Amino acid sequence: MTVAGAPGKPSALERYEAVIGIEIHCQLKTASKMFCGCSTDIDGAAPNSHCCPVCLGLPGVLPTINKQAVEWVIATGFAIEARIAPTTRWDRKNYFYPDLPKGYQISQYQLPLAADGRLSFDTSAGPFTVRVRRAHLEEDTGRLIHEDHAPSPGSAGVRRVSLARRSLIDFNRSGMPLMEIVTEPDIRTAEQARRYAEELRLLMRTIGASDAEMENGQMRVEANVSIRPIGRDALGTRVEVKNMNSMRSVERAIAFEIERQSAAIDAGGSIQMETRGWDEGSQSTYHMRLKEEENDYRYFPEPDLPPLVTTPEWLAEIKARLPELPAARRRRYQTEHGLSAYDASVLVNDAAATALFEGALAAGRGVPAKLLANWVTGEYMRLAKGEGSGGSADPAQLAALVKLVADGAISGTNAKQVFAEHFSSGAAVAAIVESRGFRQISDAGALGTAIDEVLAANPAAVADYRAGKGAAVGFLVGQVMKATRGQANAAMVQAALRERLERAD
Repeated sequence: MTVAGAPGKPSALERYEAVIGIEIHCQLKTASKMFCGCSTDIDGAAPNSHCCPVCLGLPGVLPTINKQAVEWVIATGFAIEARIAPTTRWDRKNYFYPDLPKGYQISQYQLPLAADGRLSFDTSAGPFTVRVRRAHLEEDTGRLIHEDHAPSPGSAGVRRVSLARRSLIDFNRSGMPLMEIVTEPDIRTAEQARRYAEELRLLMRTIGASDAEMENGQMRVEANVSIRPIGRDALGTRVEVKNMNSMRSVERAIAFEIERQSAAIDAGGSIQMETRGWDEGSQSTYHMRLKEEENDYRYFPEPDLPPLVTTPEWLAEIKARLPELPAARRRRYQTEHGLSAYDASVLVNDAAATALFEGALAAGRGVPAKLLANWVTGEYMRLAKGEGSGGSADPAQLAALVKLVADGAISGTNAKQVFAEHFSSGAAVAAIVESRGFRQISDAGALGTAIDEVLAANPAAVADYRAGKGAAVGFLVGQVMKATRGQANAAMVQAALRERLERAD
């Protein structure tokens, strides 16, 4: 989003520099909550049906640490090249919201599990690296549902027609394990912010720590945005932006906030430290509340949990379980298989596409990796993202199909039909080719008969070619392909046609 300045006046992005830090909360994939045994399988559950005295914050209860959640944060720390703390502790973060039943949140403040990491990714302006200040564990809050409702009838029995506003609380989410990842204020553009969030989401999914679905709250992105005149070191007043429920919203909300702050300063106003929400309908941010300072949370050590010690043996075990990370896989696809940066990125960004490509590579020894990649990023992803597709592709069958195309045994056009049928029905490629009679005709004798018939039926095109109109051969190739139901080897047809046409009658 760029707003042009007045004629002769530099635009806001030419006069001001944005300083952006990102905070991301990810719900971690565990069977139970962070400090109790309640199930995390809350999707579709009745409100307040996955709760216990611990996650409801009732007096006298004691929390216990979820080991799997701790390991997910440590694994994330290794993935972002962070320093893992040998000892960490838990803190109480105090604030009084209706969705926080205890009146405080168990979190980490002074001693996070992971710190001083970094994450690199590509942008339209080239590679970019963001420093990650910390990654720590905490518990999630409950969920507030705001809705309009009709109040009860008045005392005289006359029904009121106006609607009132009420808030409902569902504590199923309260106590879910949550990882917070905080960057340094290194980001300068809305695009960089979006690319960082996309790369972190991909990383979470790759290592298995979180599904990181933004639309259902498994991943929440918050941005701290300020601006300063170009060339100035002092930071401006930061504004926190929330309620961005998609990657596109992240980029648009930050771009809007940069322009809003620039316009306010240009008009002689000032920026106040506040929390603003993003409204998708109006494509603008709106005031939610004044922003708290760190000391407003009154952190102090959690008295009911002991410090957590990470031993070298435990850390080595966690690190050994890490899969190949996205950046490393993209590099390998380019260096070992000759894929373009774009193709490698498309494959790695989709877990199903990655699995299909890897499986087809293993099954189709000798099949060119570039051809396999083209089929995965092309036909497979087109079908997989089609409405109501519900299909799938078997890696070995894809490898077999691509080999048929590479060997000239089936045309590319017919191969697409074969793949579509395999994707929807699961039938074997060989069986589909035979049932449809798609085996490509490469026999010189059979092709010669079809070519002779087409030449005899199209004397005008023959005359055009011999008169110097080379494009006529394309028409004749098409006629041969049509006559053979697309089964003719197109390259052989074109070569044979040119030979016949250039030969004297």
